[in-house]
Amino acid sequence: MNVAQHFVFLLVEDFSHIAFSCAIEPLRIANLVSGKVLYEWSLASENGESASCSNGTVTLVDCGFDAIPKNDRLFVLSGINVQNQNSAALKDCLRKQRSMRSPMGALCSAAYLLAELGYLDGSKAAIHWEFHDSFMEQFPDVNLVRNVFVADEPIITASGGTATADLILNLIREQHGAELATSVADQMVYYSVRDASVDQLVGLHSRQVGRNPHLNKAIQKMMDSIEEPVSTSAIADEIGISKRQLERLFGRYLNCSPKRYFLEMRVNRARKLLMQTDMSVLNVAVACGFDSTQHFSKVYKAAFGITPTKQQSGAV
Repeated sequence: MNVAQHFVFLLVEDFSHIAFSCAIEPLRIANLVSGKVLYEWSLASENGESASCSNGTVTLVDCGFDAIPKNDRLFVLSGINVQNQNSAALKDCLRKQRSMRSPMGALCSAAYLLAELGYLDGSKAAIHWEFHDSFMEQFPDVNLVRNVFVADEPIITASGGTATADLILNLIREQHGAELATSVADQMVYYSVRDASVDQLVGLHSRQVGRNPHLNKAIQKMMDSIEEPVSTSAIADEIGISKRQLERLFGRYLNCSPKRYFLEMRVNRARKLLMQTDMSVLNVAVACGFDSTQHFSKVYKAAFGITPTKQQSGAV
């Protein structure tokens, strides 16, 4: 006789609605398709009554963070403004669950919350790509990967959105077989279930250049050397083409030069760090490869119409 697994979802204010749906619906459909109650779930929030997601929808919950029922896995689900959401009540809840050896998972941006408690140190973790830059700066002891999800660590993580469905379908496959997982995916009209090794597609440019391996390698080299920028010539040499060929590829696919693209990458990373962390303007400049705060401020203002200092203070 199968015993239903009980999952608890901690809904943090401003949580991602798409990640929430992609977590719950595969469980519901697994019960429906199998004709058995394979999964049960409870929802929890800080006030014990409801939680609001980032699109304004309000979800009723079963309990507060101080009354979590016995469970087989505890998932933390957050979204935007995650840096401001690690309340004392949430921390107490997570510490208690950890002391009880409850298996944990983090969905969308929630790896941020567990990393603050040190629970991900020395482990691989996935988080939504929007938080990659600030996460790597704040939690260097976590092996952050660009995979859609990580399922082979004590704390499993999904990068959010439909990656949450991939993670849950992976759990269903492990627990009840590939046939049921495939049937659930079919009911969701979800035919391209990804495994954990798949990278997140980071932004529009990734979709545009996906067909050109040289451009992919060049952009990856830029991403790997943001703190110590390398020249267009050095990038071209490393990937085995001429500087002129590289410039033509960037012009064809991205309508800009490699130098301009690299600068935009660095200044966009700086913007995320200023908005998502407490790093000083000087430290942000250094982390993004600028040799002086004066140069950084000039480039930043040209890009966004505001100085880094005003951006950090929230002035507009």
